[in-house]
Parts: sequence; structure tokens; C-alpha cells
Amino acid sequence: MTHAPVGLGIAGLGMAGAVMVRAAAAHPGVKLVAAAEPHDAPRAAFARDFNAAAYASIEELCADPAVEAIYIATPHQFHAPHAILAAGRGKHIILEKPMALTLAECDAIIAAVERAGVYLLVGHTHAFDPAVRAMRRIVASGELGALGMIAALNYTNYLYRPRRPEELDTARGGGILFNQVPHQIDMVRLVGGGGLRSVRAQVTQLDPARPTEGGLVAFLEFADGAAASLVYGGYDFFDSDELHFWISERGADKPRDRHGAARRALAAPQAADETRLRIDQYAYGADAGGPPAHQPHFGLMIVSCARGEMRASADGLSVYDQNGHREIALPNSASMPGRSEVLDDMIAAIRGGRPPLQNGRWAKANVEVSLALLRSARERREIMLEHQLGI
Repeated sequence: MTHAPVGLGIAGLGMAGAVMVRAAAAHPGVKLVAAAEPHDAPRAAFARDFNAAAYASIEELCADPAVEAIYIATPHQFHAPHAILAAGRGKHIILEKPMALTLAECDAIIAAVERAGVYLLVGHTHAFDPAVRAMRRIVASGELGALGMIAALNYTNYLYRPRRPEELDTARGGGILFNQVPHQIDMVRLVGGGGLRSVRAQVTQLDPARPTEGGLVAFLEFADGAAASLVYGGYDFFDSDELHFWISERGADKPRDRHGAARRALAAPQAADETRLRIDQYAYGADAGGPPAHQPHFGLMIVSCARGEMRASADGLSVYDQNGHREIALPNSASMPGRSEVLDDMIAAIRGGRPPLQNGRWAKANVEVSLALLRSARERREIMLEHQLGI
């Protein structure tokens, strides 16, 4: 049976929203019907490119009857009220990470979604990357034996990209614990089966001018005894894409001489208004983009099992076992790998009644881990987890 495309609205046309617009525009199961964005330029660009409604507020977007599902990529502090608003208007929801900033907000979103009878998918995106999903399938199949450990490492320029003020304020959802590390948490939990037991972490704040967490070292223990380590550094010195064939996070070929470039750009006089610079550089309409040449990735993640190990490669999955090295090719989707799979899962829910794995309770467990990592660093002790769930 052929289903009509899902009418999708985009709430927030910043960097994440712009990427999702490009993914949705190329996806045959989705029709972009509307967007909401408070800034004029990206809103006008969307209306022009898609001949679609473009509103200044999410309230107007939620009132549009052509919108079946809403992708919410508004600032973190608005995730809970905006998701609750969308659910109350009967809209299915793809919610950007983090789901919310507190467990109480997560519970409020879950309750609103259940009252409304709509689907919620929290799209951390990198756990939807084809290589990560392939690793999950291999671990779950037992092909390489029991999972022993996962090592996830990423060094980027995160802290020195143009930021809104709240993105440098941990209390308002700033720093890597709410913005970058959730990708690692979601990937590790997916591959490892979901159920973590405890965390121990240390964080760094190395630049007083950017007063939030920019570095993390963490140890995560699964209930079954497997373990994971997370390392993240966002200080724009070393770039771990050097260890991934000089391919960027989204799958594009990457220049090799950009170490420290984000710091230098931020020091320029025209960079004083970081909010405006962020819109000019990353919002919808600033860069047309296009399908990536390679698979997306989020740093380097090595999965170790009893009979072999795995990591993402440029265009697929590298598997190392007693017979040596073999490559599993992974096809590029027609739009944006990772985000295309997010849309696939939402369509399967709306049109096929198949609830998504990364639902509200799964995402709440991710938020619990982020909060526990922060608490562990502050209290310098292991934190036991209470809201985890397995696959």
C-alpha cells in the first residue's frame, strides 16, 4: 500500500533545522508544509524555496492543519514547553536532543504525548547513523560474541563555534553535557543494549571566557558488566577527524589545515555578535549544502566483542576478527544518512503503527545519564542510575 507523504513542519531553522530541511526535502515519505522561525532571513528563505507557510511562532505552526508532525529544533530551554504544545495540538513529534533539561520536564513531555496519543521520537541523529545501527545489529546477533567494551572519542571545535549566551551557561543547557555528549550516550546505549548501571566522570572548564564544560572523561558501566568510556574535547586544538580519514561529522571531505580556525574566527571584531554570526553562518538559507560524499560519524567509536571489534569507516563499517579485516559497505540514502533514518522511523510509526525505539522513555534515560555525568564530576564519585531501560 502506498501512503501519502507525512506533512512535516520545522520548528527552528537554525543549524539543526537547516540540515533536517535538506533531509526532508529529499525524502519521498515526507512533504515539507510549513516552518516556524523568529528570525526573518531563514524564515523568508524557507518560504521562497518551498512555497510553504513560514510562521514567526511555533504556536502558529501547531495550529496549521496541514502539519501532521513537527520537528522541534528550538533552543534547549524550550524543548519541554514546545513539545507539550505540539502534543496538545495532536502533532507527532521529532524532538532534537536533549529531550529536556530535567527529568521532571521529560516526565511532563511523556505525559503530554501519552494523553494526546501521538508519537514522539527524540532524534539524537548519530545513533541513527547507518554504521551505528549496523554495529547494534551485529552485537545483538551474537555474531562477534559477547560485548565487552565500547570506546567513544571525539575532539572538535565545538566551544568556539558562534554561540547564543545560553549555550555557554550550563544551568540553561549549555556546554557539551547537553549538546555533544548526548550523541555519545545515545550511540553507546544503542550498541550496548540500553541498560546502564552507573557512571563516573570528570569534566573540564579550561577557558574562563567560555564558562561551561568543554571536556569530559567518563566511565559507564552496563548492568550486564560491559563498559564504555566517553572522551570529548571541544577546545579547537586537536581534531579527531584526523583519525577518521579527514571526513567531517556529516560525511563531507574536510580540509586538513583548520586546527584552531574557529578560535581565530571568533577573535575577529565582526564576531562580537555571536548570535547574529550563528544565524548568518548556519541558519537555513546560509548554505544550500547537499548530500554528503561519505557516511556521517561522531568521532571515533570502537566496539569490542569476544570475537572481534568494529568501527565506522568512511563509507561503511570496518570489522576486525580472527580472519583479519573486512569492510561492510553501507549505502548512502537519497537525502542525509542519519537524519533520513530518523524520518524513516517517524513515518513507520505514523503510517505503520510501529513505535520508535528512541521514544520519550529512552530519551529520558539519556538525559539521566547527562545529568549524572555532571553530578559525578561535581561530587567526584560514582552515580547510580535509576531510569535506564534495555532494548
